[in-house]
Formats: sequence, C-alpha cells, structure tokens
Amino acid sequence: GGLCIAQSLKIPQDRKDKTIDFDKIIKQLLETPNARAIVIFANDEDIKQILAAAKRADQVGHFLWVGSDTWGSKAAGLPVRCEPDFSCLPLSFPGFDAYFTSRTLENNRRNVWFAEYWEENFNCKLTISGSKKEDTDRKCTGQERIGKDSHYEQEGKVQFVIDAVYAMAHALHHMNKDLCADYPGVCPEMEHAGGKKLLKYIRSVNFNGSAGTPVMFNKNGDAPGRYDIFQYHTTNTSTPGYRLVGQWTDDLQLNIDEMQWGKGVREVPSSVCSLPCKPGERKKMVKGMPCCWHCELCDGYQYQADEVTCLLCSYNERPNENRTGCRSIPIVKLEWHSPWAVIPVFLAMLGIIATIFVMATFIRYNDTPIVRASGRELSYVLLTGIFLCYIITFLMIAKPNVAVCSFRRIFLGLGMCISYAALLTKTNRIYRIFEQGKKSVTAPRLISPTSQLAITSSLISVQLLGVFIWFAVDPPNIIIDYDEQKTMNPDQARGVLKCDITDLQIICSLGYSILLMVTCTVYAIKTRGVPENFNEAKPIGFTMYTTCIVWLAFIPIFFGTAQSAEKV
Repeated sequence: GGLCIAQSLKIPQDRKDKTIDFDKIIKQLLETPNARAIVIFANDEDIKQILAAAKRADQVGHFLWVGSDTWGSKAAGLPVRCEPDFSCLPLSFPGFDAYFTSRTLENNRRNVWFAEYWEENFNCKLTISGSKKEDTDRKCTGQERIGKDSHYEQEGKVQFVIDAVYAMAHALHHMNKDLCADYPGVCPEMEHAGGKKLLKYIRSVNFNGSAGTPVMFNKNGDAPGRYDIFQYHTTNTSTPGYRLVGQWTDDLQLNIDEMQWGKGVREVPSSVCSLPCKPGERKKMVKGMPCCWHCELCDGYQYQADEVTCLLCSYNERPNENRTGCRSIPIVKLEWHSPWAVIPVFLAMLGIIATIFVMATFIRYNDTPIVRASGRELSYVLLTGIFLCYIITFLMIAKPNVAVCSFRRIFLGLGMCISYAALLTKTNRIYRIFEQGKKSVTAPRLISPTSQLAITSSLISVQLLGVFIWFAVDPPNIIIDYDEQKTMNPDQARGVLKCDITDLQIICSLGYSILLMVTCTVYAIKTRGVPENFNEAKPIGFTMYTTCIVWLAFIPIFFGTAQSAEKV
C-alpha cells in the first residue's frame, strides 16, 4: 500500500548512441520532478550509463536510486555515487561460508566441476588429463585454501540454490508417496508421470528453508523474496561503502536511524509524482498514471465537491474562501446613508419645503384677485401632484416589503399624473375659450372651477384604475435578485432586495402620465398666440417643452444603464 509508479521506462538494447539514449531517459524522469525514488532493474553497464547521465544533467543527489540484486553492494566501477542509493541482496546463508571454504580437492571429489573451479580460482594448472587451463604454467599444489589464497565472497543466490534443491527433493518425495505407495523406489507410474505433474508437486511444497523461513510458491509459481537491504554511506563512517540498513522477509524492516540522506538532510525525503492539491483545487488525473495529476482551481462560482470534481454553487450561493463549500450571497438594498440616497433625499426635502411654502402662500392669499385669477382650484391640485412626486423618493429608498411595494405602485405615476392632468385641463380650457371666441360670443361649456376639478379627477381616475388592475393581475411582492450584481468575481456578488417591479412595468405605469404630458404640450403649442393678459399659457408651454426633452433623455438612459441596487 502507498506505492505507485509514476513512470515505467525501458532501456533500449538496440541503441547506437548510448549517451543520447540515457540522457533522454534522465530527461523523461525529470518530467515528474517530485518522483525522486527510482527503482532500476538493469545490468552493470546500463547502471553505469544511467548514473553518468544523471551526473551530466547535474542531478547528483536528486534521485534516490533503489537497485536490484544485480546492483548488489558493488561499489567498484561506478562512475559516480548518486547517493543516497539502496541495493537489495538475497540473505546470506550463515553456514555456507565455513562449509565452502573447507572444500579441497581431496574432500570434494564427488563434484566433477570442482577441479575446473580450483584452477580458475587459484590461477593454476592441475596435472590431470582434460585440464583446460592454458593461460598459465603455474602448477597447483593442492594445498591452496579458498578465502585465504584467493578472494572469496558468498554469491547472493546461494540460499536460493540450496532451497531449490530441497524443493525438488520434497516434491519428488511427495510424488513418490502418492504414486508409489507400496512400491520400493521409483515405480513405473512415477517414471512416466511427466513434467507437468512434477511441477504441480513442486508448487505444492512447504518447508523451512536454509534461512529458517518457509519455502513455498504462490499461484504464479514465485517464491517469497528474502533480501538484505544496503545503503551507500559516505559520511560519519571511516570509509565510504554500503551499510546494512534493513531486511525484507515477510515484510519490510528498516533501521531508519542508521540511514543517511544526501546534502545533510536528516528527515526521510519524500518521493511523490504529484504534490497534494491545495483546498479548492481538483485533481486532473494523468492518463495511465494513477498517482499523477495536475491541480486545477475550481474557478468562478465552483467549489470543490471531492478530490476530482468541481461543482457550481446554487444560484443564491457563492464559494467560501478556500472553495471547499458554498456560502450565502450577501443581500443588499439601497441604504439611507448611501450617496445615491442622501442626494435625492436632500433635493426632495428642498422640493417639499418649497411646495409647502407655495401652498401656504396660496392659502394665505386665497381670496386675493391674483390667486383667484390663476385658477386656485387647479393650482392646489397641481401643488398636490408636485408634493407627491417628491414624497415618492422616500418610498423608493425605504426597505422593500409588501406595504412599501404597494405604495410604490400607487404613487409611482400618481404624482405626475395629477400634475399633468391639472396642466392639461388648464391648457385645454384656454384653448377652448379662444377657439369658441373665434366663432361666437357664447362661453364654452365646462369651464367653471367645478367642471375643471371634475375633468381633472376623471383623468386621474384612469391612472388609479390601471394601478388597481395591476394589483389584481400581479399582487405586490418582494424578491431577491441575484443576477443584477452577479459579477465575475464571486467575492463581489450581491443579492439585491427589491420590489417585484420590472423596468417595463415602471415605464408602463408612467406611460399614462407621458400621454397626458404630450397632449398638454400639443395644447400649449396651439395656445402660444394668446393675448399677453393670458400669459400663463406661455410658461406652461415652456414647461412642457422642457419636460418632453427631459423624458426623451430619461427613457433610453433608464433602460440602457446596468442593473444595480441604486437604480430607482
């Protein structure tokens, strides 16, 4: 568990330029720079070339080399020590050294190859027929001793050879018992059993081997490995060389305190294909490499659902700071302390004060000729409409709820409707008087103050009727709009608390007032030539011209600006 292969590279055997091939292998290994542990199965020559290529790439100390028993504990012949490196050797057989070094020509005659080994080991020639030693004239005395007169080191596979012989013996023994139960020696059935049946008995053996550990075979016919583990040391020792740091029998046993690491590092170095992703990043797995991945940030409104998946937060949420989950988007509204509210409120207060002052003046001088001549009834209606236009400012800034939204619908167009209805009635009265005067001296109908108030009230009732129909079709409600301020940066996203009134509904609510304004402007144009003593027609006309220009600018600006909490 915990072991994963980042790369599996093959050393080409039919290569022309060895240097280029091995440099290419090192370059490929560096494609996963965090995977530093390299397990190498190769012959001596290839190992030398790999280490030399690592030195040319200035990677001495970067890789942690783990060699097989082919590498063993060989220190000679390697061009560079890429430390720390490990090698695995089969466990040595303790009794074999004493046995083998005691073998002589006299006590080992049964081994027909021993004489040839004697000549090769001591570089001498025996005086026997069939000697193949031709490169020396030195005679063997027979008194030479293995390990004293020649170098001796136990071959790492001695234990395997001993156990293999015993495995064959046990297999033949069990086969003989099964096939030749009552027959002394080898029975005919056993002689003709064949290799497949013998292999079955070999794979079934189970006995304690030369190292005192069980010898058995798995379903693939492999025996459990048993190895000594060495590490090459260059510091804290009198001479550089391999030191025993652990063993592998049924499991791995390492003496961590005895191990050394390059560049003075004390902690066990890590070797991973990919480092763990940070919170909020998902793993994008590399095809064919289960332990290798690229880290990708869950961007936008995504959060990290698990190691490999990013999911979108719901429409009313945004990712938290480390993108491991979602949190609610803050809800905002137009605050009273906002500049977008303070300035309109200030202007509205000035307008209200001015309107109240004018109305108080009219009331004080209510019976004077000037007030009566100006049409005081319609003047009071006009001042009321202007007052309501200023009052709507406070409703638009107040925190939305069902009651506030209801009053917004009522008063949104009512103030302007009252104002334009009064002005339209005035201009229409003047127009009808002078048009009738051109035809006869009889006064036109419906020009009395009471008639004027009735006409104005009927015009206003149309606006109220439209609002009540609006109430019935679409009852007032509040909503939280998360789309208006859903920015590219989730940290700046906001939900806007507002009344459920669309821009189109606002324009439709004001549409009737616009119609009254346009009609009033038409009458103002028609009455522009009245005598000077009816001079109120000209100021009304100037007011209508200005109002039309303002409305022509307001409508495209209103629809063209970005949605925001400040848009009232």
